[in-house]
Amino acid sequence: MLEGIKVIDFTNYLPGPYATLRLAELGAEIIKVEPPEGDPARNTGLSKQGTGLVFLANNRQKKSITLNLKEKDDLETALNLIAHADVLLESFRPGVMEKLGLGYEAVQKVKPDIVYCSISGYGQNGLLSKLGNHDLNYMALSGILAQLKDQQGKPVHPSITIADYLGGFAANERILAGLVSRFLTGKGSYHSISITDQLVSLLGNHVMVEKETGEAGGINVLNGSIISYALYETQDGRYMSIGALEPKFWENFCLAHGREEWIKAHFTKTEDSNTIFQEITTLFKSKPFNEWIEFAQKVDCCMAPVLEVGELNEHPYFKEKELIFSSSWGDCQVKMHSDIDQETISPPPTKGQHKEHILNNLFV
Repeated sequence: MLEGIKVIDFTNYLPGPYATLRLAELGAEIIKVEPPEGDPARNTGLSKQGTGLVFLANNRQKKSITLNLKEKDDLETALNLIAHADVLLESFRPGVMEKLGLGYEAVQKVKPDIVYCSISGYGQNGLLSKLGNHDLNYMALSGILAQLKDQQGKPVHPSITIADYLGGFAANERILAGLVSRFLTGKGSYHSISITDQLVSLLGNHVMVEKETGEAGGINVLNGSIISYALYETQDGRYMSIGALEPKFWENFCLAHGREEWIKAHFTKTEDSNTIFQEITTLFKSKPFNEWIEFAQKVDCCMAPVLEVGELNEHPYFKEKELIFSSSWGDCQVKMHSDIDQETISPPPTKGQHKEHILNNLFV
């Protein structure tokens, strides 16, 4: 879909590389510009071979060139790359690209119709824009982290960098919109993605509910407070999710267990004083995890197991789609677009691997 689109990627670590990996899988050519020492992600979570796992997971299908952007010759090379590209993506602190001579205004002089996107924690201007922060900080400030609490009300530290990934999605949305606009108008555009702002954009329901009711947990039927939309522990200490909001799904669940009297309790509370909640809790604890998985695949009641990462490959859904695959270079990779088959998949590049090729073909 994006064959013929060239993206110059000045990003490191996760949000930007994740964004360009998704574009690469759609067919775009990604030229990853790394500093002489390489993307720091090359040293984040080292593999047995000594390469950063974060880098390996997010940089296949890309070409790498190393440039010292503080050196005049390398800066000119970067500008030449941009002059022959469609998209520029960067994730430096606000103001850094301008200091290097690669800000939007400077780039427009060599490529007027460039689609230029900046990813940052708090935007390019304003109160917090110059501060360094990470995923956990964006989650905390945005109000998202406060939605992930244990039963004692303590925020749960996530083990997945939700903010970084959402920032990558948002950057792609704006890049693709910018490309459409360019095809329609012939004009380029500049886009500033604040990761924190994107997180806040997820809270539309929560903000409205809080203003109307004072409740901070969003829509009450979705926050674990009713018995038909909740998590239940199994006999062996695992968990199942049920999301039977519609009457037909809740009826299917109840009738499958011969408990027609539970149907009327559809939207009752997950409280110890609720006898039916206690009965359902006891039911889930009476059977092991695998039996509940079989039940969920047979009875149409909006039920799914809480799987661990290492179990995904064994679940029929993921086996069928081959979302997680063993790469030809010896590791496990995850598809970005499950419905797109790629004929050839290239491994994450070594540092500066394609520099000679890129420079030799720059003006071809």
